[in-house]
Amino acid sequence: MADSTAPHPADLSAARRAPRITESVVLRALPAAARYILRGAPATLAHAGEAIGVAISPLACRAATGGSRAALWLGPDEQLLLDADGVAGAVEAVLAEALRDIPHSLVDVSHRQTALQVAGPHALRVLSVGCPLDLHEAAFPVHMCTRTVLSKAEVVLWRTGADIFHIEVWRSFAPYVSQLLAEAARELAASA
Repeated sequence: MADSTAPHPADLSAARRAPRITESVVLRALPAAARYILRGAPATLAHAGEAIGVAISPLACRAATGGSRAALWLGPDEQLLLDADGVAGAVEAVLAEALRDIPHSLVDVSHRQTALQVAGPHALRVLSVGCPLDLHEAAFPVHMCTRTVLSKAEVVLWRTGADIFHIEVWRSFAPYVSQLLAEAARELAASA
């Protein structure tokens, strides 16, 4: 007998839909991407970077890019790998071959996260509403990335340009974060 409490397969599609994002003049949702958490020794990370075409930075809190791919430093043995092309399994297949005999961990987190971009001359002020970090360029330069919070949501924040920030956020928190940032942008516009 079928379990009547189990969700019908059609009901699972809601979990796979893009989260509702409140866009504004400074905030937009970024296109889907493939995301992986890679863990391993520094030599393993360097070898993985060569395999996917990204010179993974050994420096703390720095991001490296190569084509449509990026590697964000999350810890001494942990990188968040992003592939904007989002070809299912492309990075995974390359790394499976390159790291076949090397101890490592590679976990696909594409389903867990989504990305937002805050950009423009007021990006810093909008982010400062919910982020406790000093985001001025001297303290948080281009290519810097880190785990932090936006109000009550954990995010990975990456400065990709002088006035451009990439935010990786868990899908379930994306509506909350986007509403927070949209409200901050509205308040900033109203006070100008």
